[in-house]
Amino acid sequence: MSTAKKFAGQTAVYGLSTIASRMLSFFLTPIYTEAYKQGGSYGILTIMFSYVSILNAVMAFGMETTYFRYLNKHADKKQEVYNNSFSAIFGVSILFLLLTLPFTHHIAVWIQAGKIPASEFERYIKYFVAILVIDAWCVMPFAKLRADGRPGRYGLIKFVNVIIFIALNLTFIWGLPFWVAHHLPGTSLITPWFVKGWVGYVFLSNLIASVITLLLLLPELFKLTASLDKKMLWHMFAYSWPVLIANLSFLVNENLDKLLLSQMLPDSISVQQVAIYGGCAKIALFLSIFVQAFRLGAEPFFFNHAKNKNAGTTYARIMDYFVIVVAIIFVALVANIQLLKYFVRDEKLWVGLTAVPPLVFGYVSLGIYMNLSVWYKLSDQTKYGLYISGIGAIITILLNVIFIPKYSYMASAWVSFTAYTVMMILSYIWGQKNYPIPYNLKKNLSYIIISILLVYLSFYVFKRNIFVGNALLLLFAGGALLMEGKELKAIFIKK
Repeated sequence: MSTAKKFAGQTAVYGLSTIASRMLSFFLTPIYTEAYKQGGSYGILTIMFSYVSILNAVMAFGMETTYFRYLNKHADKKQEVYNNSFSAIFGVSILFLLLTLPFTHHIAVWIQAGKIPASEFERYIKYFVAILVIDAWCVMPFAKLRADGRPGRYGLIKFVNVIIFIALNLTFIWGLPFWVAHHLPGTSLITPWFVKGWVGYVFLSNLIASVITLLLLLPELFKLTASLDKKMLWHMFAYSWPVLIANLSFLVNENLDKLLLSQMLPDSISVQQVAIYGGCAKIALFLSIFVQAFRLGAEPFFFNHAKNKNAGTTYARIMDYFVIVVAIIFVALVANIQLLKYFVRDEKLWVGLTAVPPLVFGYVSLGIYMNLSVWYKLSDQTKYGLYISGIGAIITILLNVIFIPKYSYMASAWVSFTAYTVMMILSYIWGQKNYPIPYNLKKNLSYIIISILLVYLSFYVFKRNIFVGNALLLLFAGGALLMEGKELKAIFIKK
């Protein structure tokens, strides 16, 4: 029991910084939808950040997970593992620069497809090339902080990054326009370059925040040495590239739908449809925050306890409580959707709320899949992650291409749900064959099915009635507490 309690503590410490950071980022959603509602600018934000999310995973090359695995395998070569991991990412980032900087205009023409001037998009792309490279150089220093058990420093730097990003956004969206409008001292220095409502300031804010983050991580970067283990490095690449594909699958499912919407729908409606979908998808990201927090705590924990005799039982118990928590969050988000919609300030975007239930359940499936993925990471069979993610990507691409022209963003929502659920099922089946873990399938399925039923009642039968929805939520959470209370007490209270 102490092991499960330790895991909960680690997840809380590493996860709280992510939760706080992401919640602060959510603060910007209503501001963006209000400030950039003209001309589909919010849709541009959604499109650009979708590309960046995918490319971030490419730049990291699966080295974060690989780093934790090889620390576990080569405890006597921690410095070489760190050097190898950073060197791999550094090499990928230099290659990325060589492949993108000479072709920014061509990339801009392809992405914007006649919707706005290519020269405008070219400026955005140059910002993002710099952001991607700088963020890639931060990956391993952050991973080292987690491996060294320094959650305070990790969380502080993440928090500072978000605070700077938000402060700069507010300055460009509210502060400078107010300053200029009231002709305050120094206005003459601002007016020559400031363009009110220019969406590029969001990207510039991101770039400045990333640069400051890199500077804060200099102590970790200075711990790098020229000592490389080339033989180990090749083994690390062999382990990491299937992990990269698996990570890309998550990002393909989360972002490719928005990119396909922008490319496959008529120019007259595509940006607005992406804005509707992207705005309402922010509600589903509340569950994504918990999944991300779990991953931050789970990954180093699972590797550190892989050699324990009762590791399988511990992993199964963690899965039990993970399923309960995500099921409750699923019901809670849908029950309170009439309140959460105000995060999307532009009422014209609320038409997309019907996409929220399948999107949220998609994150339930994704979270369970991430939990299940421990089997192929610990057994060095990351090729299965490639197979599973490849199937998920095929489902995402194929079904979106077929159904987007007719059903627009609703097709994307249900395709995301389908892809994640198939990936979850495949991981469970193959995992039990190759690296059996005694999961409580009957119990976990019961919680999932009940949560789906309650969401259906809340959203479709009772028409999003907030009182009925929360009554169902309280019954569900109370029932779970009643069923699990004895074991929870043993974990967290018993000494």
